[in-house]
Order: sequence, then C-alpha cells, then structure tokens
Amino acid sequence: MPRRTGLIDSTVRALRDRISSGQWPVGARIPPEPALVELLGVGRNTVREAVQSLVHAGLLERRQGSGTYVLSTSELAASMGRQIADARQRDVVEVRRALEIEAARLAARRRNATDAAALLDQRDSRSAAYVAADLEAMVATDLALHRTIVRTAGNPVLLSLYENLLDAIGENIRFNFVTDVHGHDSHDALVDAIVAGDVDRAAAETSRYLSALLGEQRSAGNVVAAPRNGAARP
Repeated sequence: MPRRTGLIDSTVRALRDRISSGQWPVGARIPPEPALVELLGVGRNTVREAVQSLVHAGLLERRQGSGTYVLSTSELAASMGRQIADARQRDVVEVRRALEIEAARLAARRRNATDAAALLDQRDSRSAAYVAADLEAMVATDLALHRTIVRTAGNPVLLSLYENLLDAIGENIRFNFVTDVHGHDSHDALVDAIVAGDVDRAAAETSRYLSALLGEQRSAGNVVAAPRNGAARP
C-alpha cells in the first residue's frame, strides 16, 4: 500500500507540474486517460486516482462526453476562487489597492530597461484596445499591464498572491469596463512613474485611481461619486 500511495502521489505531482508550468493552461483539455498512461508510464488505475485527486482539489473538471479540463493552476487559486466567487466588486478593488500600491512602489524601485520596455508595450497595447473598442482585448491588456507591474516588483510572495486572485481581478476589470467610462490613457501616468523610477509618484498614482474608484478622494477638483452597487472602474 505505501508503494501504491507513493506512485499516486508522484503521478499527482507530475500532472500538477504540467498545469502550474502552463503546459496545460487554464481552459485546456488534458490528454485522455490512455495517453496519460503512456506519457507518465503508470497504470490506468493510478492515472484515474491521480486525476480524481486534482478534480477534488479544484484544478481539474470532468465534463461528461467531452473530457477533463484545467480549471485552475493551483489549489490556492481554486480555493480562493470559491471563497470570493460572490464578493462585491468594491471588495475586490479594496484588495487590489492593498496589493497594487506596494507593487507599484517596488516596481519603480526595481525596474530595469527590459521591464520598462515591457511596461511601455503593455501601455500601448491597452490604449490600442481601448481605441478599437474591443472589450475582450481591453480586459486582457489591462490585466496584462497590472500583472507586468506586479512581476516587475520582484517579490515572489506578492506575485503569488496576485496571481491567485487573477480570476477575480479579471472579472472586476471586465465589470468596470462594461459599467463605466474609462480613458485609454488612464494608466499612462502610473507607467511613466514606474519607468522613471519615481517610487512616491508610482504609489500615489495607484492610490489615486483606485481610491477615486471607491469614491474616497477628489479627482481633478471634483468629488468622485461613490460607486453604486459596489461598482468601480478598472
């Protein structure tokens, strides 16, 4: 029994590694059972139990007549996703503010030339998507910009926390684009501050736009109305 259990555990790790590395991205269908047997060099029962373990953990989902699909890249992401599935948009923005202000501060301090180029590219992609009025691209490029800032911060713990909230943050961004008007250049000052290495301005810009979305400070001399029904802009 210990040998059998160890074989299942190693198979679970092998499957999890392919998911967490992006080899099998979220939304992808994993190979069918016979292919997994050949790929991993273990028996059908071992594959079946390992897959079932990851289904219980929330990383995989079996769909009748279709196959098994990747739902999440980690157990933490799956667990957090369940916990915040019904969170108000305002609650998500408050958590974003807690994480993104420090991310911006660290990114401004630690960015290098490669990071700066990536941020400028993300800024331009976001602007182009907005001008084209392509909602899917707007959401994707806005989220990509924020992820790039967090990666540039160079703190693996902060990055892990943020990555495990991506589903909620992405839905928040989508909600905000659908319900509010937001300029194509709304994050330009933030990117400029990080590229310039201005730590205080990077933090202030992040605080400004997220706090304004929550109706907690004045913007351009006018009071920003508190969002209705938990709404907030991206």
